Amino acid sequence: MKFATIEHTSGPAAAVAVSEDEVAVLPAEFTDVEAILRASEAQRLAAIREATEVGERLPVAELSWLPPVLRPGKVLCVALNNSANPERILSGPDTPAMFLKPSSSLVGHGRPIRLRENDGRVHPEPELAVIVGRAGADIAEDAAMSHVFGYTILNDVTSPTLRGEDTFHYRAIHPDPETADGVRFVESWVSYPARYKGADTFGPLGPWVITAEDIPDPHDLRITCSHNGRLVTDDTTANLRFGVAEVISFASRYLTLEPGDVIGMGTALRSSPGAGSAVQNLDLNRFGGLVEVSIDRIGTLANPVQLR
Repeated sequence: MKFATIEHTSGPAAAVAVSEDEVAVLPAEFTDVEAILRASEAQRLAAIREATEVGERLPVAELSWLPPVLRPGKVLCVALNNSANPERILSGPDTPAMFLKPSSSLVGHGRPIRLRENDGRVHPEPELAVIVGRAGADIAEDAAMSHVFGYTILNDVTSPTLRGEDTFHYRAIHPDPETADGVRFVESWVSYPARYKGADTFGPLGPWVITAEDIPDPHDLRITCSHNGRLVTDDTTANLRFGVAEVISFASRYLTLEPGDVIGMGTALRSSPGAGSAVQNLDLNRFGGLVEVSIDRIGTLANPVQLR
């Protein structure tokens, strides 16, 4: 089953696909996909039945798309979670490393990625995203998939320029009982992602949420990224270093997962034959244009770049 969140005359509205070309608008209380998954199963089925039987129908080609989840409690992203280029990691943890994007960074399919000159180099990061359907903490790995409502597409837009500006190279203070003053200094590097990952419009999401029952294996999906119609990345979710269940289980040890949370599973990295460069070399602030991320069974998330 395919769901979306759209702009409607009455405000944001959840919709369900009834064909490749048409959606049915759900009752007014269902303002986004999160409202669907927070409803009881009986309420959800009744709303879908009402929409498909007597609800307003709209052509897909004329939809104005919003992020499927308008204001998720968390957009949790897994860093460097691709095993296709292991030589890139000089050192790192043996468990998923995570960061948060603010929900204010999210934009829907077709909406512009708005860039300022001082954002510097900015590139897309095509990712499979998980929509959490059931709350949980300390979730066992063998139970993790039962917490998945569905899957969508995330473009984790990133500015290495802003990352460089917000990186500290400093001497961290560590306790050391063997020194005279009880401390020792350790040379460290640390970056803070609020700007370089979380600026407004740095989180295109959507257009569809495909329910988990329709994607039995999220680790067998082709994922591509194109710029102005030229294929840049052609990868597969089989290359994820840490899979969906492992990420959910690990993350839930530290962060209670809630319905509507979004988990970005990590960037597709493989360059397509003849592309000539990695996706990180696609400087959107220089080239502008249209960025498209496609994932098997889910669809295509397309966003124009707007330079300002």
